[in-house]
Amino acid sequence: MTNTVLYIVATPIGNLGDISQRARDILEKADVIAAEDTRVTKKLLTLLGIFGKKIFVKYEDHSENEKYHEIIDILNEGKIVALVSDAGSPLISDPGYKLVRECRKQNINVTTIPGCCAVISALQLSGLPTNRFMFAGFIPNKDKARNDLLNELKNINTTLVFYETAIRLSKTLKAIENIMPNREVAIVREITKLYEECISGLASDLLEKLENTSVKGEIVLVIEPPKQDNSNIDLDEIIKTELKDNTLKQAVKNITEKYNLKRNEVYERAIQIKNNSL
Repeated sequence: MTNTVLYIVATPIGNLGDISQRARDILEKADVIAAEDTRVTKKLLTLLGIFGKKIFVKYEDHSENEKYHEIIDILNEGKIVALVSDAGSPLISDPGYKLVRECRKQNINVTTIPGCCAVISALQLSGLPTNRFMFAGFIPNKDKARNDLLNELKNINTTLVFYETAIRLSKTLKAIENIMPNREVAIVREITKLYEECISGLASDLLEKLENTSVKGEIVLVIEPPKQDNSNIDLDEIIKTELKDNTLKQAVKNITEKYNLKRNEVYERAIQIKNNSL
């Protein structure tokens, strides 16, 4: 194993105060910075007060296949390389995995400098279930591709997370209204910025609410899991079965997650059943 290291550095998604000291240190000492848009990264470094002579390599989707070999060569020369995205955590719907994979093949160390990630931040703000979620990247621009993706994912029992642009938001909400009409949707935008906002409701309600509003900024869409029909389940039997192999706490957790039930109601009934069995 060599002493060469590729640093994957998370940068702020809005508020500069979110940069970690460790990220600052790596960006300051890096000889080379691989960035999706070098102009954005140069501006960021200036705002952070990080100066000094550095080599910037443009690393984007269109150039990834040729550029990762170049960066590997730079790493093998012993230079310090930091990989960043325009904002947030690199590789999250951004290029980079090919570079990391090649580093692994060549025994080049790779380490992450963790920090902001719009996916996680949006989940935290959405008020929707976070115990299991699926990030599906950017929603396609074309109508058919958009509908195909939503139809593909609509029955998966998990919270769905997407990146979307303001200009396409209405089209996407209309598609969600048609394909997932009874699912709560959270529109989380401008995370950590001055006009941070999270609005939620059915897609139809959101379309009405935003009808005369010009939505701007970076957007993350969060969609609740599909609702299950629990009208025919025998809750008491399910609780008894779970309590055979699990603690009360774990049994309640398993049931509420699987059947999307209210925790307090399941917990109270589980307590009654457990006490009656003593």
